[in-house]
Amino acid sequence: MTRERVNVLWLFCEDLNPWLPLWGDSTVETPNIDALAAGGVRFTNAHTPSPVCSPSRSAVITGCMATSFGAHNHFSSRPGMPPIELPAQVRPLPLLMKDAGYYTFNHGKDDYNFEYDRDAYYSGKWQVVNPYGKHAPGNARGGQEDRDFRQWRGRAESQPFFGQITLWAGKNQLRVPGPAVDPSTVTVPPYYPNTGSFREAIARHYDQIRTTDREVGQIVADLKADGLLDNTIICFFSDHGYLMLRGKQFCYDSGTHSPLIIAGPAELLPEEQGTERPEVSTTLDITATTLALAGEPVPQWMESEDLFSEDAGRDFVISTRDRCDAAIDRIRSVRTDRFRYIRNFYTSKPLMQPQYRMNQPCYKEYRQMWQRGLLNQTQAFFAGDERLPEELYDCQTDPHECQNLANHPAYADELAHLREILTDWMRESGDRGGEKEADELYEWYFNNWPAEQTCSPEFKQFREHNRGTS
Repeated sequence: MTRERVNVLWLFCEDLNPWLPLWGDSTVETPNIDALAAGGVRFTNAHTPSPVCSPSRSAVITGCMATSFGAHNHFSSRPGMPPIELPAQVRPLPLLMKDAGYYTFNHGKDDYNFEYDRDAYYSGKWQVVNPYGKHAPGNARGGQEDRDFRQWRGRAESQPFFGQITLWAGKNQLRVPGPAVDPSTVTVPPYYPNTGSFREAIARHYDQIRTTDREVGQIVADLKADGLLDNTIICFFSDHGYLMLRGKQFCYDSGTHSPLIIAGPAELLPEEQGTERPEVSTTLDITATTLALAGEPVPQWMESEDLFSEDAGRDFVISTRDRCDAAIDRIRSVRTDRFRYIRNFYTSKPLMQPQYRMNQPCYKEYRQMWQRGLLNQTQAFFAGDERLPEELYDCQTDPHECQNLANHPAYADELAHLREILTDWMRESGDRGGEKEADELYEWYFNNWPAEQTCSPEFKQFREHNRGTS
């Protein structure tokens, strides 16, 4: 008897740092994620293509770096903005899986920075889910406590499925039953001031991890109840790190380091259950890996690689950050097993450009402490009006990436080596991050975004025009 074709389910988390026991952090227990890893392969040094939601998701769904086809600027190709179209040869993963006879669904979020037809990508009906609970303001529908994850039930009998479920993770404001994590018990990284607001934010992320673990357990139980667990591969990963200062939107480990687990029945996995893969890897490779697990060929145009192929393994991974909403930026990073190299292209811009998080308690307190001279040198690094052109960190001896070695003579050769890797990658991949966006895009942001966030020089002509006509 021929075995049914394997199902592949992505548990695609938002804003989730790997502050998990299996990654060396025992602050909270995660029994369901632990069980998932015990039945799978755990990649402990995986990084995202971008520390920003939409370019990271655009990359993973296509198997190509977003910088290669112009989808690298966060929040692009929305109604009223100049459209971004995929190159003719690029066919995103849901379409490839549908071509192969799979039922496809996306329970939650897509957020791709290019033109696409959701109905063409996904067979299942899109269930809009609000991560903040059913009492949130606006037009959000549903609530985390109301979620039914079982969209695979819409498929034809015996039809395999490829599904994406958004776990709101670092954006989930709901809590699992039981006591919340006590802010006084958490460890504060050295690049943050040890204050109440930072402790509170860190504690809340641990609470969000507990909620995520409960949801993982619910989904596994649902698959088992429907008789699907024995024929389903589960990929658990995040789009990027937590939304705190220096995390999300920035190319440090706190912004790019993602938990990555690929789990399933022993006979379906190419490697032994419970295996740990400590080498540097990228979530970009989940795309090709999904195709390979489904028995489908990986297209030549994909930059993604099968994590389980005979020649699997990268010497380095790239992460990129460009415009985030109205904050104009360009950062490139090379991460190896040991080192992190960062190149900042806009050295005259502050790292803390005005953005949507500027009124959060941590941001406000941090800025106030810097202005009053209350931050030490490590904490103040992120606060100045300018930034350094290059950063280099030894992530083995300096896991928090606080000691910049870019000007240290002993690391000159390593700096030159990583600098060359990045320069070559930008050229060979056709990195489009240096292209100026259309004036219509800046005009859209100027007309639709808060004025305090459109203060970059790129918006000068619109401010002047507005002033002249007022």
